[in-house]
Amino acid sequence: MMDRVIYTPEAATDVAESYDWYERQEPGLGEDFLRCIAACVLLIQRHPQIFPIAVDEFRRALIRRFPFEIFYEAGDDTLIIYSVFHCSQDPEKWRRRLGGSG
Repeated sequence: MMDRVIYTPEAATDVAESYDWYERQEPGLGEDFLRCIAACVLLIQRHPQIFPIAVDEFRRALIRRFPFEIFYEAGDDTLIIYSVFHCSQDPEKWRRRLGGSG
């Protein structure tokens, strides 16, 4: 299992903004969102290769219950999260962030 999880500043902003949005919709929903992200990240840490490659070496994991995807890169002992992306957004946004063309 990977010991280190690093969120890029952009990914941390993705999470914070989404948390705030869900909390405005219904108190406690943002906390549920964070728990679902944490569960997905733990699964990635345990089994980083089970999720499909989205572009280049970056993989994509769907978050359970919420319409989000985590884009990440797995090293030997480090997991780097580049984006926590809402599925309704333009895919070009994550492609630009990852530096790929899809």
